[in-house]
Amino acid sequence: MDLNSVMRDTQSRMDKSIEYFQKELRGIRTGRATTALVDYVKVDYYGSMTDLREIAQVAVPEPTQILIKPFDPSAKQAIIKAIETADLGFNPMSEGNAIRINVPSPSADRRKQLVAQVRKMAEEARVAVRNERRDGNKHIDQVVADKKLHISEDQGKDAKAEMDEITKQHIAKIDDLCNKKVAEVEAI
Repeated sequence: MDLNSVMRDTQSRMDKSIEYFQKELRGIRTGRATTALVDYVKVDYYGSMTDLREIAQVAVPEPTQILIKPFDPSAKQAIIKAIETADLGFNPMSEGNAIRINVPSPSADRRKQLVAQVRKMAEEARVAVRNERRDGNKHIDQVVADKKLHISEDQGKDAKAEMDEITKQHIAKIDDLCNKKVAEVEAI
């Protein structure tokens, strides 16, 4: 393994950390309805825990409503029960073969909790990126120590400096995503 492949591998893992953070942010509730709020609710469907999105069509007909249409109408009660037990603060209403959820604007206290949750998730993402940097630096040290590859210590230092730059860029992106989501949550 050479320095370039170590850098590519580390950057790829940092990118995955950011993708995961973005996916997590989609599930944070703001005043607007989005399918991501219920996509991963686990439903007891014929004895196995299944994601809601796998057994129903989830749509947003209005900015404050989520409409769920189960593929199997007999699963409607299980879906309602799963949404209630997921503790999302929603009150699903049965409506023919569909389930309608009104998404109320969160209260001021709830918004503060959501902002704290977003910031905590951002810090976890930063830690993940820093851990990738640490692992990448260890790999760089191993490559420099391997005398068969003929890589100088100066090249190793340059690679570590580049690794620090990549880390700073990723952390800046996390901060940017965090600030956007905080502003979205705080907006009424």
